Amino acid sequence: MTRPTSRDVAAAAGVSQATVSLVLGDKWRGRVSERTAALVRETATGLGYRPNLAARNLRLGSTRTALLVVPALTNEFFARVYTGAARIAAEHGFGVVLYPSPDGTGPARDPFASARAALDGVIASSMAAAALDAIGGDDLPLVMLDSDPSSTGAAAHINLAMADGMHQVATHLLHHGHRRFLHLASAVDSWTFHVRARALADLLTPTADLTTVKAPLTVDGGRRAVETALAAPGPRPTAIVCDDDILAAGACKAARRLGLRVPEDLSITGFDDLALATAVEPELTTVALPAERVGEQGMTALLAALDGTPWTAPDIPVHLVVRDSSGPAPTP
Repeated sequence: MTRPTSRDVAAAAGVSQATVSLVLGDKWRGRVSERTAALVRETATGLGYRPNLAARNLRLGSTRTALLVVPALTNEFFARVYTGAARIAAEHGFGVVLYPSPDGTGPARDPFASARAALDGVIASSMAAAALDAIGGDDLPLVMLDSDPSSTGAAAHINLAMADGMHQVATHLLHHGHRRFLHLASAVDSWTFHVRARALADLLTPTADLTTVKAPLTVDGGRRAVETALAAPGPRPTAIVCDDDILAAGACKAARRLGLRVPEDLSITGFDDLALATAVEPELTTVALPAERVGEQGMTALLAALDGTPWTAPDIPVHLVVRDSSGPAPTP
């Protein structure tokens, strides 16, 4: 059904569009009678009319508010992204409204109704991209984080050098003599995880054996996937490359349950360098991702879009942090 317009409200109330604008813009006092103002408000409510304040506020530049869409705040990475975005926003007199998708990485319900009318733009993780359909706001500038740079519809893309991070992991393990690899991949269908998988396969094929298994992005999901994979017939992998530190923690639990030593029998690596990486024993070799810088660049790119200025930047560098969970391949 077509959304009612101010013209529809004016026709139903028997007044001019100018009168509707004055009343709904709260500028009617001294220009419109209280009786007429009440009639216009009642008519608008009855018709379900909602003014397109998002477009108006964007033109006026009056709200100075950005929306940050992430899968969940339970993941430390996205909390750090918010910290970076909020820091840059504050320096420019902006605020950041945080929307953790209630369904994680899946489709989300619209939590806003009319709240998006108070937004100037959106910064969104590709892992919560489905939430954008629920939120709407197609007329708002959009900055995508960790997403396919060839995709359209966004004013800018902020990406980490994920492929290089995976290359650093693989090169480190190859240098230690590993030739049988298990890739514990996230089951989340997201561009960032596809990039990691392609980068690992490109470097290891055909010099090494690579098996890939997918798991939910939880410690228990990673544990169960690794237990099943290591119980399969054939030579056991000597290194497990995980898409995330959470999965790597699950892999470490699986190794212990199977009586395997890390890293003497099995090297395990993660991705993200969360606090979890140093909470497990042995501490994880992992790729450190500067999450706060992602947030900073995301907000900077959105400010540029609001200013009408094109914004591009190279991928944000990442680096491998070598700890005790990786070491030389076991002697046959």
